[in-house]
Formats: sequence, C-alpha cells, structure tokens
Amino acid sequence: MSSQTGTDPAVAPSSGSAMELRFAEDTSLTEVMQLRVQSLQRSGQKRQEGERLLLPHEAIYRLDFSNQKLTFVHWSVSLIGHGRVTVTGISQLWTPDLTHLMTRQLLEPVGTFWRNAGDPEDTPLKCLEADIQEFGERIAELAKVRKVMYFLLAFKEGAEADKVSISVEFNQA
Repeated sequence: MSSQTGTDPAVAPSSGSAMELRFAEDTSLTEVMQLRVQSLQRSGQKRQEGERLLLPHEAIYRLDFSNQKLTFVHWSVSLIGHGRVTVTGISQLWTPDLTHLMTRQLLEPVGTFWRNAGDPEDTPLKCLEADIQEFGERIAELAKVRKVMYFLLAFKEGAEADKVSISVEFNQA
C-alpha cells in the first residue's frame, strides 16, 4: 500500500513541473561496504574510530538530480506486508571511492516509515510527519550543490528491499 506524505501538492508552489525521483540501490557501493565488513572480520581488525559499517539489513541507495533547483512536495512510499524502513541521508563530505563512511556524515533527521505486524495490508504507512517533511526539504537544499546524493536504507521488522519502493516528488524551478 502506498503512502504519500509531505506538503499537500495542491498547496505546493507550482512555478515549475513536478519531478519524481525514485531511490535506486547502488549495488556496487553496497557490495564494497559489505566487503569492508568481511575484510575486518577476517583479519580480526576493528573499524576506525567513528567509522560506520554496513549492517546485514542495510544497503546504499542514491538519488540522481538532473535538475538542481527543486522544492520538496512529498514522499511516496509503498511497502508490501509489514516492517520498518529507515532512510538516512549521507552528507556531501563522503567520497565513497576514497573514504570509509563515518557516523558524523549521517544526516538528521531520518525518514522512518512502518506498518506494524498486526495491521491490515491496506493500512497506510506510519511516519513521523515533521521529520520526513524536514528531511525532504533538506534533500532539496542539498540538491542545489550536488548531482547525486547517497542514502543508507535499513530494512527491519519484516521489511525487505524487494517489497519497498520509495520516491520523492519535487517541483522544478
């Protein structure tokens, strides 16, 4: 079931056309981060101070911005079944081909969407409205200086990557 949250599109600025950006898994980057975890485990080494290692239920996703003058409208999230998905932005300071992911590079607030195990499948997803509104606006701000933005997605409590679809709609200037 899909849930649309954020600014009411009927009230959103209409100076440009709408653009929906779908979160896409960056499988090669997820794999590189998984290999880092395996390498540390094999060698018995510990992570660097402040390093954020990828957990088994997490993956790296990205948004590519073809237009950098955006105004946040709303999130569109669908989840088959129940579970919890957390979307965490990664700051522009992370150059994944050169540096490890550090906890200080994770942005707040995060976007959390969920449906409880006992809820009917057609129950709208729950979220913290204020946080996802602020997060969407922050993504639009960061898009002004970036062509791509990375995100850490965590799938918990029964949520699985292949049962989740997330996109963000913006108005283009």
